[in-house]
Amino acid sequence: MKFTRCEANPVVVPGEAGIRQVATFNPGLIYDQGKFLMYDRAASSLTPFQTSIGLLESEDGIHFTPVQEEAVFTGEMLGFPGGSVEDARVVKIDGLYYMCYALQPYAFDCWPTGIAVPNYFPEHYPEWASNGVRPMLTRSGIAVSEDGIHFKQLCYTTPPEIDDRDNALFPEKINGKFALLRRPMEYVGEAYGTDRPGMWISYSDDLLEWSEPKLLAVAQEAWEGTKIGAAATPLRTEKGWLVLYHGVDGSSIYRVGALLLDLNNPEIVIGRTKQFIMEPEEYYEKTGLVIPNVVFPTANLIIDDILYVYYGCCDTSIGLATVPVNELLDFILG
Repeated sequence: MKFTRCEANPVVVPGEAGIRQVATFNPGLIYDQGKFLMYDRAASSLTPFQTSIGLLESEDGIHFTPVQEEAVFTGEMLGFPGGSVEDARVVKIDGLYYMCYALQPYAFDCWPTGIAVPNYFPEHYPEWASNGVRPMLTRSGIAVSEDGIHFKQLCYTTPPEIDDRDNALFPEKINGKFALLRRPMEYVGEAYGTDRPGMWISYSDDLLEWSEPKLLAVAQEAWEGTKIGAAATPLRTEKGWLVLYHGVDGSSIYRVGALLLDLNNPEIVIGRTKQFIMEPEEYYEKTGLVIPNVVFPTANLIIDDILYVYYGCCDTSIGLATVPVNELLDFILG
């Protein structure tokens, strides 16, 4: 399986003054009314490493420009002025924009090591301890907007006491219900039917109350490491729901696999890649400001039978890769 990297990669880079001065990565993206709207995770410093969600637009999906200087969604909007919102995954349903996000409620510092996962220092910020929240715990939720710019909090999709991220909302209702992918880190053990964190699925009638999640998939291959999580928003294809997911091996290398889920019952996995379909190859995927050896797709869409995949590179910049969607589906089912 071979994806074609865009010749202009990385298509979005940090460096401009403002919200993305230090980093821009892990974007959400939709194609709406002839424009590509990208919701990037942007950082202006490493101390603290506070990220917000910005908005860029493009006519061709390659050359992006900011829609506005300020962020469209921040931790402060949720009542956490020092907090970070992360990894937007955006869909449009019945005229409304829904943004899945991850929240780390209080500030922390990021010290890159250059060889693997950075060192994070939440202890410099007493809010973690004073509020009884475990350091670096992530809670997920959904924000909503009528215009794609002005977002407000709709709901939390995960409880406050567990670490649960990589939430991704299906872009349409399934059997009359909204469906959501999750990755609750604490759902491990005999009671949960798994010895490692995995991908789970929940349902809701109204996007406000969510069912107890059901286990969907866990890591199986060496390249997936000890946990997997949803990458980009699920996409409807003629052969099933296409779901890209990420795995991290023992050397902290981020790679990408794919699932195919039944259209009417997405709890049924009808296809899965044993081999990864993307891994770090180019310099901007192997070297970055924050963490090396990362391809982390958080946005995808299908245009004219081509799958466009937008992905974070080393928590620093954003890349674009494409592949004929039918080639990928045949690879998953082969």
